[in-house]
Amino acid sequence: MSSRTRNIWRLSSLITGSSLISAYWPLHHRLLPLSRVFGRPTTTSSPIRAALSSFSSRPFFASSLGLLDATTTRTTTTATMGVVSSASEEEEDPNPTTTETKSEGKEENDNDVDQLVKELGKVVVTDDSEEEASKALKTCASWIKEGSVRKIIVVTGAGISVSAGIPDFRTPGTGLYDNLQKYNLPYPEAVFDLEFFAENPQPFVTLAKELWPTGLTFRPTITHCFLTLLARKELLLRVYSQNIDGLEHLAELPTEKLVECHGHFRSASCIRCKTAAPDMELIQDTIIQKAEAPVCHACKTGYIKPDIVFFGEGLPNRFHNLLSRDVKDADCCLVLGTSLMVAPVSNIPEMVNKKKCRRILINREQVGSFPSRRFASRDEMEIADCDTSVRKLAKLLGWLDELEELHAKVSKKFSKEG
Repeated sequence: MSSRTRNIWRLSSLITGSSLISAYWPLHHRLLPLSRVFGRPTTTSSPIRAALSSFSSRPFFASSLGLLDATTTRTTTTATMGVVSSASEEEEDPNPTTTETKSEGKEENDNDVDQLVKELGKVVVTDDSEEEASKALKTCASWIKEGSVRKIIVVTGAGISVSAGIPDFRTPGTGLYDNLQKYNLPYPEAVFDLEFFAENPQPFVTLAKELWPTGLTFRPTITHCFLTLLARKELLLRVYSQNIDGLEHLAELPTEKLVECHGHFRSASCIRCKTAAPDMELIQDTIIQKAEAPVCHACKTGYIKPDIVFFGEGLPNRFHNLLSRDVKDADCCLVLGTSLMVAPVSNIPEMVNKKKCRRILINREQVGSFPSRRFASRDEMEIADCDTSVRKLAKLLGWLDELEELHAKVSKKFSKEG
């Protein structure tokens, strides 16, 4: 084995063992030897340059080392809706390469890798999951570890999907309602008003075209995958989701563990005669490709809309059938990323058994009745980002690697390359 190859493997071992890759690089890439990722360098490009180009989407990595040469590599990094992409471009050597310069270049390549390995050994890389977990998360982890929590009921809102690129509804400036002015609505909530849809379906069609959960535009977050992991650990009683993005479903959460309180896009029906649409592929194509509201094949006059709960419609029967029993059986209520402003879902944390049920809120702001005297010491709050908090909780439970692996698998499943 050449010294260059040995150094590449030393570099691979050092990097793949760091928390940097655990946090920022999918596992299926993490397991590849770097010699495969980097490919065979040309005579004008050293392994260190190829390595740094590969990590150019992580500017803190290269800047920590101080080894980027702007005259050799130009890197452009663009962040859009939480997705980071990079493009690296190397300048060609204007002078012809001779046998002598090739030999010298090889020695320089080896020296470069040696230098990078040495510098990497000095770098301490941390991420949010490495920070000290809060008392609330430690308490929650202890509940699960000691076995006092075995039937968790979860209430989720738009906050768990924000990192997927889907805006929440009420955040000033970035929320969905603040960005609906382009649809010329009389009021923001009209986009989900049944009477308004019957007269003018186009605003909802435009919105549905953007939000339709194909898995290509928006993908499940680490929090969605945490819910799936809770189910696989047999700790999940039910998830009551207020979201219509379908990301819990795409994250492979078992159907029997999920109640989509405000409906979903997987079925549709006529708003006039209530006939179910027989061909969802046709409905999806009409809305996404043609940007039109489908017309009912049965009554010929009513518009068909996905089975999303609009204002003026009742919640699905599944919600009512399961809730009364679930709130009695639950020994923990986990509230994730919701303002708790829309009834009746917002009432669930108040409906659980006050004598035995523990509650924990993970949200960017304090909401609802948290903390409540009625729950005494059984209420905990983590005022923080959902994904960050879930990673910390998973680490406390010893589940972090399993969670990251599941998230990488789900993301790859819906990637264009996967």
